[in-house]
Amino acid sequence: MRSRVIAAPEGGGAPGAPQAYNRLGRLNVGAIHTRRAFLERAGRAALAWPAASLAASWARPALAAGPPVVAPSPATLPTLAQRFSDLRRHFIFDFYPWYGGPPDYLHWDYLDRRPPLDLSSNYVPRLGPYDSRARAVLEQQARWIADSGVGAIALSWWGIGHYTDAAVHDVMDVMAHYDIKVTFCLEPYRDDRGKVFAKDVRYLVREYGEKRGFDAMLLLRSADGGEGPLFKGFACILPTDSTDCHGQTSPISNYTTDAQWRSQTDEIRDALRGQFDHVTLLADSLHWTRTVASGFDGITVFDNYIGPDRYAGYAAGASANDLVFSFNVNPGFDMILDREAPPGSCYAPPAFAPPTQAAIDWSRREERERAARLCQTRITSAFQATLAVQSDPALSNARRGFFLVYINSFNEWHEGHAFEPMKDFGQLTAEERVLGYHNPSDGSYRLDTLGALLRPVLADGTGTGAEAAGLSIPTGGHTRARDIPQTR
Repeated sequence: MRSRVIAAPEGGGAPGAPQAYNRLGRLNVGAIHTRRAFLERAGRAALAWPAASLAASWARPALAAGPPVVAPSPATLPTLAQRFSDLRRHFIFDFYPWYGGPPDYLHWDYLDRRPPLDLSSNYVPRLGPYDSRARAVLEQQARWIADSGVGAIALSWWGIGHYTDAAVHDVMDVMAHYDIKVTFCLEPYRDDRGKVFAKDVRYLVREYGEKRGFDAMLLLRSADGGEGPLFKGFACILPTDSTDCHGQTSPISNYTTDAQWRSQTDEIRDALRGQFDHVTLLADSLHWTRTVASGFDGITVFDNYIGPDRYAGYAAGASANDLVFSFNVNPGFDMILDREAPPGSCYAPPAFAPPTQAAIDWSRREERERAARLCQTRITSAFQATLAVQSDPALSNARRGFFLVYINSFNEWHEGHAFEPMKDFGQLTAEERVLGYHNPSDGSYRLDTLGALLRPVLADGTGTGAEAAGLSIPTGGHTRARDIPQTR
């Protein structure tokens, strides 16, 4: 989703400059270190910008842009398992390799928290405030992922030389052992990213694909059997400026023109066309015409405030412009409060999602269980909705032989949507309970729910998995033109 982190420090130096450290030798974390903060500062530009000109049609990029067109059956498609021999690879956890252990507890101390007891999360992880590069931690995380049925992860990546880049080999070594593939989400790591995007994608393919013999990098297979790498970018399609709650308008520092993006996406395909059947590039955008003009193959939505009831309309909008789409499976949103927000700022405490009429009293056991049930229902409805729109023969994913489900997220603890197991409430210490953590009685319920939904789909590719999970959710039909949203 929007969760991210540590670009350059506020007012940082030249693009690509070394990271700044404070007097304690710890990384300075700039003002935009979560997706939510970035979207608020950018006027929610990546997702809340009007999705204008939905009916307009742009020509697709000519060079191996994503998976080739595959003609669907006139009535129904074969099952997912029949169409995609690598089906489990098409379910991808968003994964964050940015946590540090003692003594600094990088990221666990975000927004003025004081680890190891006071964490930058509303939930205490089962593994506590861990180090993302610790072998034992990665081994346990890989086992959880593999047992759920998910076959790939998308690493949050913040540029060449960043510590998330330094962690890639450690992560890949363990994931490869558990037959889990790795792809990348390219974050807004520098203001001129639009000038180096192609170079950085080539670096990722060379360093973590070619030099490792592609033992761990995800090469996604389309319905016709063609293979190629997949990359998604956050905050790519942005407006030129935004206006805050005080009416002050400021330029978006990392705005990139459509023409600049198109030069980068074309360069990627030119460089890689001899190696793969296709390359798939996704942007987090609901502005169809600009996404096409920028040369991206499709859209992927990070924002967990966009409910599953809206997936069908956005899928129709993307399909009207021949874009593929991926809508995530998520449990909602429960972000920590910002203790550092200055008086008079535009900060407002983020709302819990899914929305609920009555505010949740986290001090009461039955209220924590109610919140868990709401999150479980969101997981199930999002799972059903994304499978439904991607199995509709009338929409672009089916026509182009494309299927992809991001699961948001495995371990974004700041925003409260981690599927990674948390401690059962009964496992919390007395000191942890005093701090008011939101852990429910069963800390594995999110991952267990996902696994129950996924297993029957992987087994035969039919249904939504809801019946096997013991959950009842409404059934949707085909998307109609009147369902296409006109603005966002």
